[in-house]
Amino acid sequence: MRHASMRTALALGLAAALALAGFATTAAAAPKKGGILKYIIPAEPPSYDGHRETTFGLVHPIAPFYSLLIRVNPDNPASPTDFVCDVCAEMPKPTDGGKKYAFKIRKDVKFWDGQPLTAKDVAATWSKIVFPPKGVASARKGQFHMVSKISAPDDETAVFELKFPSGAFLPALAAPYNFLYSAKKLAQDMHWYEKNILGSGPFKFKQHQAGAFIEGERNPDYFFKGAPYLDGFHGIFSSKLAVRVNAIRSGQAYIEFRGFPPSHRDDLKKALGDKLTVQESDWNCSLMIAPNHLKKPFDDPRVRRALTLAVDRWGGSQYLSKTAIVKTVGGVVFPGHPLAAKKAELDKIAGYWPDIEKSRAEAKRLLKEAGVKEGFEFTLHNRGVDQPYKIVGTWLIDQWRQVGFKVKQWVQPTGPFYKVLRSRSPQYDVSMDFNCQAVVNPLADVFKFLSTDRSGSNHANYTDRKVDELFDKMNRTGDIEEQQKFMREFERRILDEQAHYFITLWWYRIIPHRSSVKGWKISPSHYLNQDLSNIWLEE
Repeated sequence: MRHASMRTALALGLAAALALAGFATTAAAAPKKGGILKYIIPAEPPSYDGHRETTFGLVHPIAPFYSLLIRVNPDNPASPTDFVCDVCAEMPKPTDGGKKYAFKIRKDVKFWDGQPLTAKDVAATWSKIVFPPKGVASARKGQFHMVSKISAPDDETAVFELKFPSGAFLPALAAPYNFLYSAKKLAQDMHWYEKNILGSGPFKFKQHQAGAFIEGERNPDYFFKGAPYLDGFHGIFSSKLAVRVNAIRSGQAYIEFRGFPPSHRDDLKKALGDKLTVQESDWNCSLMIAPNHLKKPFDDPRVRRALTLAVDRWGGSQYLSKTAIVKTVGGVVFPGHPLAAKKAELDKIAGYWPDIEKSRAEAKRLLKEAGVKEGFEFTLHNRGVDQPYKIVGTWLIDQWRQVGFKVKQWVQPTGPFYKVLRSRSPQYDVSMDFNCQAVVNPLADVFKFLSTDRSGSNHANYTDRKVDELFDKMNRTGDIEEQQKFMREFERRILDEQAHYFITLWWYRIIPHRSSVKGWKISPSHYLNQDLSNIWLEE
């Protein structure tokens, strides 16, 4: 393994790792140098700034240009507990009762402009993520509610001080969006990285032609000697699923890292035989609906409950899993994790009742009580990506029709979609949204559901201090039974009592790729293992 490594033991680590077991891997072999990896990317980044974005459309083309402080072990990406150093010299042991982490930074890391990357850059980067100044977006600041101070007492030491010990801290720290930026650039302009790229990762930025492709070339000064193996990469942007599938079939591309539906996996396997390798995994990604609390009548919890009660998740799982990259019915926690709701618990939540007719009858009653007439029209704001957004969106419209709604879709490309979603205004009625996280870390992953002034990515636009209180309680206890208790209350509050958000289905990841692609291993997240440094081509 090329990284300094330490297996970090979390309270739920073993059980979570077992829940994620069973994914396919490529066979080990001696890596070869050279070649250009051609891969397909279904969406373009809204900006270049990893700290503000939440889409794979940022990570897939941009992650190869940047380094991280720590990361999930690329040789063991299915584990939620195996963290390794990237620019740190070794994984630190916490001090001060688990409230202080001092990271020693490697001395051989440089930005492409020749400037050394020091602890000062690490501290400036993380201050931007955890304590963003006014007007600077930070999508994951809610995951770091336990952090009280970040400092760099010298060029080789970056220190994080916590308010209380937290098992959620290291997994949140390892998120692949946490690109390390130049303190000098941030001091000049905190928004500079939204439109510019300057990193210290395995590849150097070559060019980006909007709507067409992005290219990177090997960074000869990369601090992990021998890596990367590739000469470079050529990422091809295409939002059309048929184009992406054909690119793999025809050899125009080797791989698409997000995932294909089951039918396309089968078609590619039939066409390519042993020239194709398939890796599959459960996916730490839920497709959600955000009713805009700033828009009437969706400020009424009765109307929001009606929206979720109309949806047949159990039947939808059987139907949609045949054509879309969604499959599992679940609540706010990654299904199968010890903190996730069991089926008997889900069955009691609005929208998960086993009797769909009873559920829809209650939806109609609530709408009548709220004064919403049959035939009420509203618009579903959706993202212009086929899988799974548009397919599930079309299905939802039919589900809502069953209780008397008339719904149209407002489909936008990724950039404009995010601009509207982040507007925190009555620009949309109801929007498709998602909660896709990298490391399986439920105590932090549910930060999205916190009040808007704490979350950074709550697009339903509500403030609910009861939700915030329950989040704090479960994050301040190390007792698993108490965590489960508070998580169930948290989940009922969001999905049922107030219906602030609702979850459609969890995703399922299928990666069919050319067998000549070696060194890459699937994970339960389409964000992890995307810097391309471990990949080599057997050609």
